[in-house]
Amino acid sequence: MERPIFKVFMFKPTEAWYLLSDEEREKIKVKLKDALATVGGEEVVLCFSGWNSEQYLGWGVERFPNIEAVQKHHALLVDLGWFRYSESNSYLGTEMPKS
Repeated sequence: MERPIFKVFMFKPTEAWYLLSDEEREKIKVKLKDALATVGGEEVVLCFSGWNSEQYLGWGVERFPNIEAVQKHHALLVDLGWFRYSESNSYLGTEMPKS
């Protein structure tokens, strides 16, 4: 039985992100949402944490239907050139069974 995969990620924008215009940033954000929807993923939460972390300005949680969707999503991010605009660290896991 397939179980949903959760991805926790922390991120910080790179200099390339700051060099984009507001309009270009918004276009990329739309493409990121589309990429997530394409694989059946969903954003659970996206948080700003720059007020308490010098290393990462934000973090979030995404839910994917299976590991194949996670892998496909990563490939879409590579195709978009996303990793030019953000440094990140992420962790994958499945929900713990309730006792």
